[in-house]
Amino acid sequence: MPQVFKIGSYWIYFWTNEGKPLEPVHVHVAEGKPIENATKIWITRAGRVYLCNNNSHIPEHILRNIMRIVEARSSEIVSKWMSYFGEAEYFC
Repeated sequence: MPQVFKIGSYWIYFWTNEGKPLEPVHVHVAEGKPIENATKIWITRAGRVYLCNNNSHIPEHILRNIMRIVEARSSEIVSKWMSYFGEAEYFC
């Protein structure tokens, strides 16, 4: 699974198998190491973020900060997504 970047102890990453057809651009977030059913954050076409779920149970105040950073780095995330998967669809 490609690690996009880390924020403190939280990993921001893609799964190598994001479905067929490929799911819209998103990242998974988990503390310590990637886990199944991690928190999922969608990236919109406009570079905004949308919380799909918080399955990692990240505390709300930490999750807000992570989402701000993911949004600020959304163009980098989309670029890495395109490099890895070769195509991109968006949630909205």
